[in-house]
Amino acid sequence: MPTPFDPATGDIDLGALRTQLIRLTSARLAGALVLGSNAEAGLLDESEADAIVDTARAIVPTDRVLLVGTGRESTRATIAACQRAGERGADVVLVRAPSFFKSQMTHEALLAHYTAVADASPVPVMLYNVPGMAGFSLPVNTVHALSVHPNVIGMKETSSDLERHAQYVAAGSSFAVLSGWAPVAYPAWMIGARGAIIAVANILPDVCATLWDHFQAGRHDEARALHHRLLPIARLVSSVHSVPGLKWALGELGFPGGPVRSPLQPIAPTAAAEIRAALTEWR
Repeated sequence: MPTPFDPATGDIDLGALRTQLIRLTSARLAGALVLGSNAEAGLLDESEADAIVDTARAIVPTDRVLLVGTGRESTRATIAACQRAGERGADVVLVRAPSFFKSQMTHEALLAHYTAVADASPVPVMLYNVPGMAGFSLPVNTVHALSVHPNVIGMKETSSDLERHAQYVAAGSSFAVLSGWAPVAYPAWMIGARGAIIAVANILPDVCATLWDHFQAGRHDEARALHHRLLPIARLVSSVHSVPGLKWALGELGFPGGPVRSPLQPIAPTAAAEIRAALTEWR
């Protein structure tokens, strides 16, 4: 989920966040992720992050998963974020790898970091591989080593690399890989991924749930057709125009989106026209 900001003050708009949470939990989704990449998590301070978790937990039903992003640059800060999220009712935490010193994020460094986090987290941990932002991918041997930790239950894999998806899936049946990028979600399911956490579900939640239903039921002709229909808008609100595009699309449909937080910039008029055209068939 993106984080809505008040256009006048730039503060978090908790009322708009509640509205969007109610809308999404009324759809056929398994849960909600707050404080992920689309939430502009790296641009929030800790008090804002805590307020978002408190707001989400008050609305997300207990039969849905409240997933909270808790990745920080230091192991110490990541552990503290996991503990605060757990205290506030998170069901699972999603932990991106530290990336400021990415050249030094070796297998040994990442293994030590994630092991310390998983040992200390009061709730289950999911790894978060997001090479487009981190500048590197979690090594396959690191993921496999972490997959046996009793408090590490899976990962979000946000890339187009299906070979890497398959290598992560090979960690074992007790380790759930979720695709983080809609354009490869259906193919990733075919090689063992068990769901998806995708930006376009903010816009078309029930359509995304239907795609999963088709896959689960073995209706692959229908799944492929729907996957291809989703591709244009899914790409535009993720890899092409990212958070500004996602927020603009939500606003265009009359849902809470709001402005982005600086240094992010609003999308250009040409990009807005491109998104508007892709939304036409879904109105």
